[in-house]
Amino acid sequence: MDSGQHTMGALRPWAPYGLLVTAHLLALGLGAAVLQALEGPPALQLQANLRAELATFQAEYRACLPPRALEELLGTALAAQAHGVSSLGNGSQAGNWDLPSALLFTASLLTTTGYGHMAPLSAGGKAFCVVYTALGLPASLALVAALRHCLLPLLSHPGAWVAIHWQLTPATAALLQASGLGLLVAGIFVLLPALVLWGLQGDCSLLEAIYFCFSSLSTIGLGDLLPGRAHGLHPVLYYLGQFALLGYLLLGLLAMLLTVEMFLELPQVRAMVKFFRSRDPLNAEDEGDILGQDELALSTLPPSAAAPERAPAC
Repeated sequence: MDSGQHTMGALRPWAPYGLLVTAHLLALGLGAAVLQALEGPPALQLQANLRAELATFQAEYRACLPPRALEELLGTALAAQAHGVSSLGNGSQAGNWDLPSALLFTASLLTTTGYGHMAPLSAGGKAFCVVYTALGLPASLALVAALRHCLLPLLSHPGAWVAIHWQLTPATAALLQASGLGLLVAGIFVLLPALVLWGLQGDCSLLEAIYFCFSSLSTIGLGDLLPGRAHGLHPVLYYLGQFALLGYLLLGLLAMLLTVEMFLELPQVRAMVKFFRSRDPLNAEDEGDILGQDELALSTLPPSAAAPERAPAC
């Protein structure tokens, strides 16, 4: 009986984590079901239209084409397109590995966006991407941590000013500050670039432009939309668009991370995280507090007490 109660007591702290994982799996299943219902019929319709177009083309030009020649040509073109190489369009898209495109590709590696519009063809390029990403990702994370440490205190000043002048509680002021920053980032880095993209690139709707901006800043980067790939685009606009997208990725991701960090510091979010924390009498946070108190106590000791005298050598 005691062993059963001991087992139940040992498993009880893990019950909230089990509920959290179950809820996450249910959310995944729900998202998959909704996407299957929404995207399944259009995909089948597009496949049927493609087959009809292919059958019409083969019936019209059957005498001029050897059997399966068109399928082989399409397979070669699609394989090249998967690596970002295409013979379609004008001369502005001919150099897939020009400097702006290469910079955008390296930025997509270090920001884990990965649009998928380009991919290395050579074995040396693939090996370099592995080494470059393995070394560059930690450096990027260190840079983001340093900028976060520098910018978060600056972003907290407006919230403190509002809390003092409006007589708000700290929790309410923090929520108001995080909400304001979230709306500001959404307006500057999602809505405004989407309007610019919608106006400059006429082959996408406003919803598609918003979808691209959000997928970029959330590092999803599905790659189905990419600015500068429209046909008939002037080479100067193409290069400017690539550099603008590079700066947008770096600044937008930093703003998004700062916003997420500010929301994570909210008392309401911290209380929710604390609910799923282990109920052990001495968890990691308590241990960290004890270590911090020990370090503080050692730092306040006089040098003679902090560093005991060594025994004289014989």
